[in-house]
Amino acid sequence: MLVALTGIGLSAAAGLNAYIPFLLVALLARFTDLVVLPSGLEWMTSWWAIGIGTLLLLTDVVLDKVPAVDTVNDAVQTFIRPATGGIVFAATSAAEDLEGSSWVQDNPWLPILAGIVVAGVVHAGKATARPVVNVGTGGLGGPVVSTLEDGAAIGLSLVAVFLPILVLVVLALVVWGLVVLRRRRRGRRGT
Repeated sequence: MLVALTGIGLSAAAGLNAYIPFLLVALLARFTDLVVLPSGLEWMTSWWAIGIGTLLLLTDVVLDKVPAVDTVNDAVQTFIRPATGGIVFAATSAAEDLEGSSWVQDNPWLPILAGIVVAGVVHAGKATARPVVNVGTGGLGGPVVSTLEDGAAIGLSLVAVFLPILVLVVLALVVWGLVVLRRRRRGRRGT
């Protein structure tokens, strides 16, 4: 259960910023025993992967702060964020072996698919909302929202790894917030 929450949290963070959870998993796997990567994903701990991930993170952080450019960046990231979500979910699901379950061993594609779906849904929400924010604020809200998204990706990644049970709390708050926003929008349309 905790492993699934870790995977869901990291995948959701990847939907906001693909490189933050990737680098967290890669660095933890390289320097600690907190994350043990399954065979086939050890490449994540190479200096090449970490260096390229860092360069891509810096590029994404800058591009995502520029209105209109952020929309193009989101279009490019449509494939990268879900793929990264699948990778980090699969990478952390290896801990399932430590918990004594053979579920992941019998179905190694399911964590990848779950990560792709979770990251894809979060990315779709981000990519849909960002142009609305940019237009509604004349471009001034984009950098603020982008910074909040980066902070959320960092926080969610850390929570997913170190306190995975809190991923349930975060997800519940997000769902509650979406319900409240939807009700407010319906209320405005009705008046």
